[in-house]
Amino acid sequence: MKVLVIDVGGSHVKIMATGHRVERRMDSGPATSAEQMVAGVLALARGWEFDVVSIGYPGPVARNRPVAEPHNLGPGWVDFDYEAAFGCPVRMVNDAAMQALGGYRGGKMLFLGFGTGLGTTLIVDGVLVPMELAHLPYKKATFEDYVGAEAIERDGKRKWRKHVADVIARLAAAFDPDDIVLGGGNAVNIEELPPRCRVGANTNAFPGGFRLWADVKKPPKLRARDPATRTPAHPRRAKRK
Repeated sequence: MKVLVIDVGGSHVKIMATGHRVERRMDSGPATSAEQMVAGVLALARGWEFDVVSIGYPGPVARNRPVAEPHNLGPGWVDFDYEAAFGCPVRMVNDAAMQALGGYRGGKMLFLGFGTGLGTTLIVDGVLVPMELAHLPYKKATFEDYVGAEAIERDGKRKWRKHVADVIARLAAAFDPDDIVLGGGNAVNIEELPPRCRVGANTNAFPGGFRLWADVKKPPKLRARDPATRTPAHPRRAKRK
């Protein structure tokens, strides 16, 4: 079975497929809709074969669907029919959860993604438990207000690192994980790693997307969307001209 992995971000959408090692990407931004993402991904994936799709979504996901519109992208993500648009089975998780799964080594692992905000995921003996801890109360605001990207610009890296260390210590005490993986684009700004911590790679989103289908050998066939609709159906094998 061949998997197409899509990592959706506020500035780029990156893709990778089974049997390939070099990612492809396109720009994204405040006007990018789900329909535009699908059309762009299908164009990017020409020449790649895939049977199923994994999507890392920058927002909360429940029962394989987004439950809120993304903060840094356009509208229309919650009610969009992803399986009909791609014409094949789709599995969707929060982007932090997909990156966490790609860096999982066993036991109880806590993933903290320091990017635009704070992504959080727990994996216990192989069971993925996506969480939304970023907006829990912390000091005078929330965790995200003190360790997100805006906090670096507002408070400076020195104070940001102090808050990051405190947040890690609090969450480590709460969940008592065997392993703590620090991801996201701002993890490189953490100079001293707290106990049990290691830095994960942003590219872990791709192996995480492949692992979402590790228990499936043959996906069911789906009926492709009517070609008269605006979003193209999955061509099964896209060919480059």
